[in-house]
Amino acid sequence: MADQEKEILEEEIMEEGQTAEGQPEDAAEESLREAAENGTEEPDGGEASAEDAAGDAPEGEDPKTWAEKRAAKKQAKQDKKADAAKEKITELEDRVKRQLAEFENFRNRTEKEKQAMFETGAKSVIEKILPVIDNFERGLATVPEEQQSDPFVDGMNKIYKQMMKELENIGVKPIEAVGCEFDPNLHNAVMQVENEELESGTVAQELQKGYTYRDSVVRHSMVSVVS
Repeated sequence: MADQEKEILEEEIMEEGQTAEGQPEDAAEESLREAAENGTEEPDGGEASAEDAAGDAPEGEDPKTWAEKRAAKKQAKQDKKADAAKEKITELEDRVKRQLAEFENFRNRTEKEKQAMFETGAKSVIEKILPVIDNFERGLATVPEEQQSDPFVDGMNKIYKQMMKELENIGVKPIEAVGCEFDPNLHNAVMQVENEELESGTVAQELQKGYTYRDSVVRHSMVSVVS
């Protein structure tokens, strides 16, 4: 019985020894496997780190020269990327400048169109007011001298002057005609007359007064010209 227990005890000791000895071997194998796996992976820095290392120099090539060549190649790549980025930035800046210039031209063109529309509307209103002014002048011209101080005539005269003053304030002015040289841009000749006191081509009589609005003719003067 003692011999059997002794054999069992020896077997257990041998098994424990094998297990203890197997652990370092397994750890060593695991370490070797991890090292092998890590060795196949590229270190941080990628291709540039491997190329810049002097140990990668080909046989017969100076390691320092080889490293300098690799560094120069890497720098050339970076410079190329930087030049491409600068070119893209310049292109975008030019595009923005063109768009700003187009917007400025559009704004100026719109402003001119608005001004032209305003001028056209103002001329249309002035043309409608001018016949009223003509009627005032015709009516006041028929008032006898002895009735000029009449309150009614005086009131009409003041209204007429007020209207002329307001037209002048907005840029409406009468065209000078009598005694001036005939100008087809300002005058509309409806007849020719004989007049020894005036030179040929001079306006002798104004039949209807003409007006300008901001240096633009609203209505030409209707005149007679010395032949």
